[in-house]
Amino acid sequence: MKITALVSLAVAVLAVAEAGPINRRPHPPHDGTHRVPIARRENYKHNTKFQMAKLNARYPQLQILAGATGHVPLTDVDNDLEYYGTVSVGTPAQNVKLDFDTGSSDIWFPSSTCTTAACKKHVRFDSTKSSTYQKDGRKWSISYGDGSSASGTLGSDIVSVGGISVRQTIGLATTESSQFGSSPEDGLFGLGFNTIESVSGVKTFLDNAIAAGVLAQPVVSAYLPSVRRNGGKGGEYLFGGIDDSKYTGSLTYVPVTQKGYWQVLVQDASYNGASLKQTSQGIVDTGTTLVIVGDAAAKAIHAKIPGSKNDPNNGWLVPCSVSSSSDNIGFKLGGATFNVPVADLAYEDLGDGSGNCFSGIQGGQDGLWILGDVFIKNNYCVFSQTSSPSIGIAPLKY
Repeated sequence: MKITALVSLAVAVLAVAEAGPINRRPHPPHDGTHRVPIARRENYKHNTKFQMAKLNARYPQLQILAGATGHVPLTDVDNDLEYYGTVSVGTPAQNVKLDFDTGSSDIWFPSSTCTTAACKKHVRFDSTKSSTYQKDGRKWSISYGDGSSASGTLGSDIVSVGGISVRQTIGLATTESSQFGSSPEDGLFGLGFNTIESVSGVKTFLDNAIAAGVLAQPVVSAYLPSVRRNGGKGGEYLFGGIDDSKYTGSLTYVPVTQKGYWQVLVQDASYNGASLKQTSQGIVDTGTTLVIVGDAAAKAIHAKIPGSKNDPNNGWLVPCSVSSSSDNIGFKLGGATFNVPVADLAYEDLGDGSGNCFSGIQGGQDGLWILGDVFIKNNYCVFSQTSSPSIGIAPLKY
């Protein structure tokens, strides 16, 4: 696990500033100077966070980060369709299963007052049973690209993710569309920027955690499991840290071109290293299952895969036999190319006996490609929310 160098610096500074209180006998001065003896403080207790806060105030250029990391194990749903982890809310804690989504920013789940069919199939948060809940009262609503939607009222409570806890504004759904009824998770945990919060002025969990100094680093790292790669086991989100045991080489940090989604420039797409002469703005979106590109890029990619076709009813299809392919589709970001194995394009059997599968890469997204889970489950992604935000990317270890 990487630990920020600033923590090491902080420890060094604290070693000087707070080296255990000592007791020295005063010696009579012989040179006309006045010496002040240092006495031990009885019942002295270290308070590292307090001392770091003092140092940050006194030496703002250091920006010493005190804090921790939080591991959130993931459950792989329906062969990499989506992933969720457990989040604790309130006092005493009520656990909800949330889909972590870099393509949105709201944190929401059903309220105990929600009686729609979709809500009844999930854990419903009871704010009356939490001693730390605070009523907000503002209305909120949200809708997603697949047509699903939810709405309700805002409140705030203590939200804990992998042991990282902050007071957070949350959306308590009083209505949910039917699409959520078939989902195993109870709601969503938005990891986008606060500019796309459904209610203006609401801060994200990352905003609040960074401001509170509870994260060792201002990052969230995504390691998505893959049924093909590791049986869908071992995935995690790591809040406040980077696990260098999960990837090969070094991270390439790709600057965010627009804050809202985690938007970056996709400099090219390639097939087995050969350029396809395609470029676009794109977002790295943990809340989208597939990779969705522009129509020209989708056509150029599938033209390299024998037997592929664009079906008017089902989109791009590939032979299911490509699941044994060793070919790669590359996406160039920050000057480096990151691969999606063609084997991952055999996403789901069409089920009609044709031997065709829905492709893991689809078209229809001209101008803003979506690098969803098909991309992310092959590449370690670090969402770094510094003053100049970026995404660190490196190929996963197999």
